[in-house]
Amino acid sequence: MSDVAELAAQLVAIESINPDLVEGGSGELGVARFVAEWCERAGLEATLTELAPGRANVVAIARGSGGGRSLMLNAHMDTVGVVGMTEPFVPRLENGRLYGRGAQDMKGSLAACLLAAVDAKRRGLRGDVIVTAVADEEFASIGTEAVAAGVRADAAIVAEPTEMRLAVAHRGFVHLEVEVHGKAAHGSRSELGIDAIAKMGRVLVGIEQLDARLRAAPRHPRLGSGSVHASLIEGGQEFSSYPARCTLQAERRTTPGESAELAERELLEIVARAGEGDPDFRADARASISREPFEVAEDAEIVECVRRQATRVLGSAPTTVGVPFWADSALLASAGIPTVVFGPTGEGLHSEVEWVDVNSLECCAQIYSAVGAELCA
Repeated sequence: MSDVAELAAQLVAIESINPDLVEGGSGELGVARFVAEWCERAGLEATLTELAPGRANVVAIARGSGGGRSLMLNAHMDTVGVVGMTEPFVPRLENGRLYGRGAQDMKGSLAACLLAAVDAKRRGLRGDVIVTAVADEEFASIGTEAVAAGVRADAAIVAEPTEMRLAVAHRGFVHLEVEVHGKAAHGSRSELGIDAIAKMGRVLVGIEQLDARLRAAPRHPRLGSGSVHASLIEGGQEFSSYPARCTLQAERRTTPGESAELAERELLEIVARAGEGDPDFRADARASISREPFEVAEDAEIVECVRRQATRVLGSAPTTVGVPFWADSALLASAGIPTVVFGPTGEGLHSEVEWVDVNSLECCAQIYSAVGAELCA
């Protein structure tokens, strides 16, 4: 194995399922301890911080001689669950692909970041190269929230898998909640019961109509339109009773310029229309968790630097794109750190067969290292 494949395999072998997603998941502490010990052996300064029981960040620094700019390389250590997978924590190298849970998302990227930091130490740069190996990206991003509040850098690369494309924008999201109130009664007593599930149907129609309007009018040149969909619905108590309540959770994906306040206002308008002319319609609606979309200027220095070094390593300029998924880049950008998203090729995000292309990992390690050498020299 190459150095990056070997390190990535060691990381994959350590279960770090996010316990907020899957009951019984171990969290990041085990892999964080491995990362911290590896960094110390490699001559990097490493600090492990427990954020909650079983949840941890590692900040590793290739300390510069002074007077130079700093680069942050960000990668998350948590993974989603493994239902349906065969030996998810037994890494397998086959035909240039490393298989296993987290290989692509994103322990392979973390390995590339760590090796780039070691190379920065060897080069003796003036500025710091900082690796932030973070917790909880797959749920609430408490790891990068802590980093954004306490670690400063002049630029950052979030190493999410982008298929070796230069990602300068991604969507945000808003979680929406609706509860419609009915009135429980025996199924034979229609004069007494109010069917909360049936009344929620009008809300669902409104969500479908909003989604169609959003998709018909794309606003962003890289991301197209926002969207909205119904995610989870629950209601009723048994077959022969009118349901007293029905709850809905929905998700609004946002593009730059669309806020959580806008998404909540859209939802309230849908609920208001659903109740027009119906004195029995009662509902509560609100926005809960939200994350802002991300965008960086395509002529920003960090964007041009990554493009330049990627072109040198790959032999041709990477495609500049917006990506549909949310990433911790939005939190770093909101903290005032110019940020770009760039990472390896693979398949199987959150699926039963996950792999990362080892050659792309090797290229990423070279590119991250070269960006550090340019920015931090």
